[in-house]
Amino acid sequence: MWLKPEEVLLKNALKLWVTQKSSCYFILQRRRGHGEGGGRLTGRLVGALDAVLDSNARVAPFRILLQVPGSQVYSPIACGELLSGSDVYWAIATGATLEEINQHWDWLEQNLLHTLSVFDNKDDIASFVKGKVKALIAEETSSRLAEQEEEPEKFREALVKFEARFNFPEAEKLVTYYSCCCWKGRVPRQGWLYLSINHLCFYSFFLGKELKLIVPWVDIQKLERTSNVFLTDTIRITTQNKERDFSMFLNLDEVFKIMEQLADVTLRRLLDNEVFDLDPDLQEPSQITKRDLEARAQNEFFRAFFRLPRQEKLHAVVDCSLWTPFSRCHTVGRMFTSDRYICFASKEDGCCNVILPLREVVSIEKMEDTSLLPNPVIVSIRSKMAFQFIELKDRDNLVGSLLVRLQRVHANHPVHYDTSQDEDMTSPVFHSTSMCGDHKFGDLEMVSSQNSEESEKEKSPRLHPEALISVFQQSGSQSPDLRMSREQIKISLWNDHFVEYGRTVCMFRTEKIRKLVAMGIPESLRGKLWLLFSDAVTDLASHPGYYGNLVEESMGKCCLVTEEIERDLHRSLPEHPAFQNETGIAALRRVLTAYAHRNPKIGYCQSMNILTSVLLLYAKEEEAFWLLVAVCERMLPDYFNHRVIGAQVDQSVFEELIKEHLPELAEHMNDLSALASISLSWFLTLFLSIMPLESAVSVVDCFFYDGIKAIFQLGLAVLEANAEGLCSSKDDGQALMVLSRFLDHIKNEDSPGPSVGSHHAFFSDDQEPYPVTDIADLIRDSYEKFGDQSVEQIEHLRCKHRIRVLQGHEDTTKQNVLRVVTPEVSILPEDLEELYDLFKREHMMSCYWEQPRPVAPRHDPSRPYAEQYRIDVRQFTHLFQLVSPWTCGAHTEILAERTFRLLDDNMDHLIEFKAFVSCLDVMYNGEMNEKIKLLYRLHIPPALTENDRDSQSPLKNPLLSTSRPLVFGKSNGDAVDYQKQLKQMIKDLAKEKDKTEKELPKMSQREFIQFCKTLYSMFHEDPEENELYQAIATVTTLLLQIGEVGQRSSSSGSCSQEGGEELRASALSPDQDSVFADNNAGKIPQDSRTFTEEVEGDWTVSLEHILASLLTEQSLVNFFEKPLDIKSKLENAKINQYSLKTFEMSRQSQPELKLSNV
Repeated sequence: MWLKPEEVLLKNALKLWVTQKSSCYFILQRRRGHGEGGGRLTGRLVGALDAVLDSNARVAPFRILLQVPGSQVYSPIACGELLSGSDVYWAIATGATLEEINQHWDWLEQNLLHTLSVFDNKDDIASFVKGKVKALIAEETSSRLAEQEEEPEKFREALVKFEARFNFPEAEKLVTYYSCCCWKGRVPRQGWLYLSINHLCFYSFFLGKELKLIVPWVDIQKLERTSNVFLTDTIRITTQNKERDFSMFLNLDEVFKIMEQLADVTLRRLLDNEVFDLDPDLQEPSQITKRDLEARAQNEFFRAFFRLPRQEKLHAVVDCSLWTPFSRCHTVGRMFTSDRYICFASKEDGCCNVILPLREVVSIEKMEDTSLLPNPVIVSIRSKMAFQFIELKDRDNLVGSLLVRLQRVHANHPVHYDTSQDEDMTSPVFHSTSMCGDHKFGDLEMVSSQNSEESEKEKSPRLHPEALISVFQQSGSQSPDLRMSREQIKISLWNDHFVEYGRTVCMFRTEKIRKLVAMGIPESLRGKLWLLFSDAVTDLASHPGYYGNLVEESMGKCCLVTEEIERDLHRSLPEHPAFQNETGIAALRRVLTAYAHRNPKIGYCQSMNILTSVLLLYAKEEEAFWLLVAVCERMLPDYFNHRVIGAQVDQSVFEELIKEHLPELAEHMNDLSALASISLSWFLTLFLSIMPLESAVSVVDCFFYDGIKAIFQLGLAVLEANAEGLCSSKDDGQALMVLSRFLDHIKNEDSPGPSVGSHHAFFSDDQEPYPVTDIADLIRDSYEKFGDQSVEQIEHLRCKHRIRVLQGHEDTTKQNVLRVVTPEVSILPEDLEELYDLFKREHMMSCYWEQPRPVAPRHDPSRPYAEQYRIDVRQFTHLFQLVSPWTCGAHTEILAERTFRLLDDNMDHLIEFKAFVSCLDVMYNGEMNEKIKLLYRLHIPPALTENDRDSQSPLKNPLLSTSRPLVFGKSNGDAVDYQKQLKQMIKDLAKEKDKTEKELPKMSQREFIQFCKTLYSMFHEDPEENELYQAIATVTTLLLQIGEVGQRSSSSGSCSQEGGEELRASALSPDQDSVFADNNAGKIPQDSRTFTEEVEGDWTVSLEHILASLLTEQSLVNFFEKPLDIKSKLENAKINQYSLKTFEMSRQSQPELKLSNV
């Protein structure tokens, strides 16, 4: 990679670098310790020195230096490092591999080496080379995105290595890769980091040792940049059990941003799909590229900075300058263009921002290019304002694309015109260009056609026509003259500001307007300015009649959401007269119900009623609805759902800001989660529920102008003002009292209305006087002390903490599921945790690589904890093969399918973790009769079906005989007669049977044969295999004879129960021929008389018959009662789960590959 030339002093540098090649003007060097056999210690020492010096050279083992003969000045073109000394070089290039640096060397030899000899002046040589290298850097930068899009040869080579090393299915797409070191303790392992759509992978082959590391993004609990003793900048990945450090990246900032984006996208896609709407470019994970992730990061910053709808897609970011008439100069900044907006942000934070909705734009024109105004573009809007942009690169293409989008916007949302001005800004659509010739306050953008308005009124339900505050105005304790004079002063200041900076949504937004907002917006302007600052006015103008239709569709419908709304209506600002009568309550009901109808994902959440009540006080009903839309869907994303993920993320961010800005308070309060829980209502209700109303609306003013940043900084100001009291508090209750008392005594001296206490005031009647804080002073302090947080910083913190919050919810789900399951099974809690992780990972792997099937839905966090992760039969079979102790060779898959059908009680083709573990618990820890009962149930319906697949087993060779001996000789010559023993066992089992338990149906002969096959398969490769085969042969013969006796008894129809027992006893006659003619016990005889076909009739055996028969053989009893080790199975499963899954998927795809090759 070419570098911007920089001086490098070479005194003592030869101890760190070895010269590989040299010429008259250039030197190629290799870092000591790199590529040396046995140079491991040297490399580590050099790496440690790099860390101490905080050098970028530590990650580039090769570099090229420019040396001018006769001069001590050199220039490293590839990589450089500043060391003390007198000899100076210029670093102009670096390389991670010898091949890469040789390409740069060859280019220099072919293109520059012969040219440099013509220069007489040595300084000219240095200037020429440096200029050439800078040109190469610019060319590389301009073509970098195009190269990534085309997937150059290097990426394809890396992709081949990635697929070969990790053997993932084709669906696991590689996004990008980097060279780096993975630290194991204090030892670094040089290798390659591969970032794919679902996994972070690392591969290293060093000194004959291969290291493979696979970390799913959904397992990452923390992703952060840290420093340690050896390295000053490291990326640390934290999972449930381990921390891993990666370092020595060429561009650590880029790597961290890509990792953060991938982790965020994957976690939200797989763990938070309840409310997460992916960008269209990211809807298909297999199509995600590095460029898509970079574009997503830019999109999110753009939408957060200008607080635009989530659907808005950024198209271009262009450096430019904008003419600002209030400063009489051009302000340097950047233009952002999207589907429906043109935005501008100055380079200096807060200096000047502009938002131009395309529906407000009349024309976009290119002006004549001059030396004073290079590449100018004029954007004219409906209020007869014009915005002049200059220094726009690629102006023609930019203007062309803007005109296309402008035409599309106007075609989709035609603007209504009016012939009169609306001084009060009450109607929902903007003025036309002919309406805005002067600077009256009526020049704000909302008027519509009278005919259109009248027709809408006829069709739509009756809505409240004005803000409630104008109808239910209260008189304050101050004199009317004083109250009105303060209000008039504010209105005058705002009107002066409108004249200079504009009054529509397209106004210049500067530090001056922020100061006016902090002072408090006049009540007469509050609702309209909220509409402008939030850009809800654009939604209002773009959807005429939308709200009325929603009200008409939603009113009168009764559901759980409407019941919740009705319950909370009378709890919404009950102190205010507007909500003490049906007028205000009816308007509140309509807005909340309409929004729930519009957005069923959110529906209705507590705290929405308080926020909407305040919106209705200062805005018309329809305006309040669109303000609510702006708050819920873009200004407070993910706040209003049943898990309030957004609010929890911001609480976590708030904790970090407390540690950064108020370290003494953070040190005293070791557990900041208490403060976070106290401050949750601050964020959910924007302080409306815990401050007097007249003070809290000033907070809402700041929120609509500055977004969530205003709440963060005000929260910090509140904590700082109460730091002493909080530090002296002994518990959370005292801390809550300190903050509640302070917040309840925040007043607004400029409010024209009376004081309305907070909804949850703790101290309404204080016995002792408490100092009053003015809200304007508190807001001013918050801006002065904590206003340095930028939108970019807040969004970065949100992304960082969202990972922790989502993983916290996963931990909660896991703990709740285990709490329910643990008392019901005998598996140890630590083993249950391992099983849960395997169960969840199996579900996730299917989400990674398989197309969603109707039977196996994605993770749904809105379901009860136990039902959030469920698996289908394919996933269950894979897990069964990994952890079940009943392995039956080729028969295992069939047994797994039968087990799944047995556990699927509701026949929805999915089972939960509880059912899965309960089955395993019987297999590992159940008594013999429980295990036999489970096996029995696996071989009768519904587990065994008519179309059940058969499998290869020893029973393919017929061996079931009804002519087997029931008397066997012991080694000492004594004979054992099982006749009386078996009869007694059957009677005892019948007596002990629980009468409340539903009796299992008897097993048919076909089902019994399948049962025997399973037993034979289970005994395969057991150390006592021969003895078990002999025992089961005896038992099956006995059971077949019992079944035949029962069949004959059933067919005669005249045998009593006692007679049936006698028949069974007669079947146990010792006068029969021997089954085994040779001395090889356990082997299957080929010449015995066999049972080759089913006999017509009701041949059946019961569970009691089978259990009693099995109990007669000690070897079978020992087999089913021997202790089983689940820990070894779990360890093996953790190691092999991925490899077996990928092998299975590659095996399934082989036929398709063969077909495609034909």
